[in-house]
Amino acid sequence: MIEPIVQSFTRLLPAAALLLLVGCASRQEAPPPPVELPSAFSDTGRPAIDQAWWQSFQDEQLNQLVQQALDSNLSLKASYQRLRQARAVADRQSAALFPNLDATAGVERQESETVDATAFSAGLTASYELDLWGRVQSLSEAEALRASATLADYQAAAVTLSGEIANTWFQLVAQRAQRQLAETQLETNQNVLTVIESRFATGQSSSADVLRQRQLVSASRERLSTIEGDTDVLKHQLSVLLGRSPVRNNLPQDAALPALPPLPDTGVPAELVQRRPDLRQSWLQVQAADEELAAAITDRFPRFSIEASVSSRADSASELFDNWLTTLAGNMLVPLIDGGALRAEVRRSRAVLEERVQQYGQSVLTAIQEVEDALVRERQQRQRLQSLQNQIQLADSTYQQLRSQYLNGAVSYIEVLTALKDKQDLQRTILSTRQQLLTTRVALYRALAGSIEAAEATQETTEQEQA
Repeated sequence: MIEPIVQSFTRLLPAAALLLLVGCASRQEAPPPPVELPSAFSDTGRPAIDQAWWQSFQDEQLNQLVQQALDSNLSLKASYQRLRQARAVADRQSAALFPNLDATAGVERQESETVDATAFSAGLTASYELDLWGRVQSLSEAEALRASATLADYQAAAVTLSGEIANTWFQLVAQRAQRQLAETQLETNQNVLTVIESRFATGQSSSADVLRQRQLVSASRERLSTIEGDTDVLKHQLSVLLGRSPVRNNLPQDAALPALPPLPDTGVPAELVQRRPDLRQSWLQVQAADEELAAAITDRFPRFSIEASVSSRADSASELFDNWLTTLAGNMLVPLIDGGALRAEVRRSRAVLEERVQQYGQSVLTAIQEVEDALVRERQQRQRLQSLQNQIQLADSTYQQLRSQYLNGAVSYIEVLTALKDKQDLQRTILSTRQQLLTTRVALYRALAGSIEAAEATQETTEQEQA
């Protein structure tokens, strides 16, 4: 039944293939990005950065939290569904490269005073556009590139999510450590208040000294309340990132910030451009725009299509397949007058391509800036932490000496109170700086990180490659 159609297509395929190759040969590659890359970053370390960069902190609880987020975060799942949509659109567009074959069947009944008949019909219709200039191929490749760009966007979202988990976890751990420190400081301040009240009872201290110390104890209690509120908010944020309700959360209990890992090997900017998924996504958008420009150009050329059909019509179902009518037609569509619409579309597509190129160049510069900013901040925070550690030793010695002198009546309580406040402020600042240093390292890892995929996306990609 379909043999006439097959023979017709077979006669036309050699010429179509030749014209298709000619059209593809005239295609141009996308222009290179307008960015001059530096030869190296300002600083580097020894260990190579791992894909699972968060494991560098050697924090098992952080490792578990990141894995749970990659599996359960709802925003990442939504991003994965956008990836599936893009892949489906690419498959739908690629279907235009193949012939369409439709089957029809019908029954028609006519009744009148002179006619009483039933007609049966069946047939097959095939159509195919000869992609002489590569227009259909360009549109198909553009959607395939967009699907790849969506995959890169999904991988970039996974990198961002892992960074948010690490930062939120370190902030939560730091708040718990601040709570422990605040409880210790409250106990210290209460003990000092007991001493001053005893001295006041014997006339060795003034009432102003007691009031000042009571004010410090009250401020310590207020600080504990603030820390508890901030801790609860961070728990809520972390629970939502994990895809859980913030009302009931079962988060790990930890109050120790991990040690800062050694500085990783930053590599060279050219490697960064190839490794970062957001930069790959931007470059794939450039390539997709280039394919759309090619399609817009070839859309001004004539289009050729062929249609073939076989049909049968009979008065009874038993006679339906006895006689066949075969039709083969060729069509040509030539744009003649369109008011400049097609030419305008070419200009628009060329401008879109140039926009994508400039955006890609800006993304590359921003990526290099992120690495350099993280390196500068880490150097500055390391120096600050060292300075704070030296200051806390001096502050502790100062407080101990002034406290001893106060008990001996050599100095006023104001000096002791100031030294105590300075020491406690430095203790809190050191904790905050350690957490900020870890956050800066997370920013460096994110700026250098490559692709991260959740299990479902990895499985679907593997299945598509096997198919």
